[in-house]
Amino acid sequence: MTTEEAITTIPSKRAASALQMGPRKKASTSDPLISHGRHFGRTVFALYWSKWKILLWRTSLLSEYIIIGLFILLDSYPGLLERLKTGSEEEIIHVGELIGKGAAGARGDDTKTLKSAVLDWVTLNGAAIQPPLHRNSKIDRGFNHELTGSLLCPVGLDWKDAETRESLRSGEMSVCGDQWPIFLYAHHVFDAEDPWCGLLRNRLLVCAYKHVFTSPSSVDKESKATRSGNARLHGMNSVTIASIAYVATQVRFALSSSSVFSRTDTTTDSETFYHSLLDLFEDPDESKEVDDLLTWWNRCFLLPPPQNDLSA
Repeated sequence: MTTEEAITTIPSKRAASALQMGPRKKASTSDPLISHGRHFGRTVFALYWSKWKILLWRTSLLSEYIIIGLFILLDSYPGLLERLKTGSEEEIIHVGELIGKGAAGARGDDTKTLKSAVLDWVTLNGAAIQPPLHRNSKIDRGFNHELTGSLLCPVGLDWKDAETRESLRSGEMSVCGDQWPIFLYAHHVFDAEDPWCGLLRNRLLVCAYKHVFTSPSSVDKESKATRSGNARLHGMNSVTIASIAYVATQVRFALSSSSVFSRTDTTTDSETFYHSLLDLFEDPDESKEVDDLLTWWNRCFLLPPPQNDLSA
């Protein structure tokens, strides 16, 4: 199948609405591909910049969902397909670097703002965190603090057990990226008999999602969100599976004690965590559960979150 044919025969609706272009904006001095890269990284695939060179011409290495997102990116950017078809290898690399620059810039901005904002959401009714956590430093977070440690504790482990807490704090017990933290679950409850129960339906994630895709002020509003900010700029009218994984990865990092978001950070292992969520979402055997999850998220994103269905 050619790129042109793929663009017109996209089999999934999950990525399409997130990458459709919104109203035209005033001309910018920066290349529009950077803006496209910011949105693409948040909603389709949060690749690190070096991978974008491969992404643009070796799509066979990627999942169907990511390929679909790339095709929509090509369709939404007039002239990009021709630019890639006729451009030199240097031009293709330059295009990849621009998209990667946008994705990295968005990731950096979100990491910076969520570092402070997440502290406003981890307790109910604005209760004080004891002992206090610094807003501009993360050294006292992660397993070093009772609150963040309890949220990051992998499912299947008991944070209340003193030996478990000490092993996590000392590093004697290492946590890999595919060991999911309890904060991913509603009410911080994991049901081994039904792993989908409450998965990714936590109030903390909804707050972070609104912070990134609507506006920081929309988090505290009880009325219907106005869909301003990043979502409106890019004509985003529904949640994508990758955007949920992206926000979950950002929240997990914000709760951790790591200071730099890096793919080489073996402590947080953020890349493995992100891919573990995508792998679940793209599993055909989980399609019904994924569709139910997207329905729930779209309801939360476009309407006030149901108070009886979320947990701190």
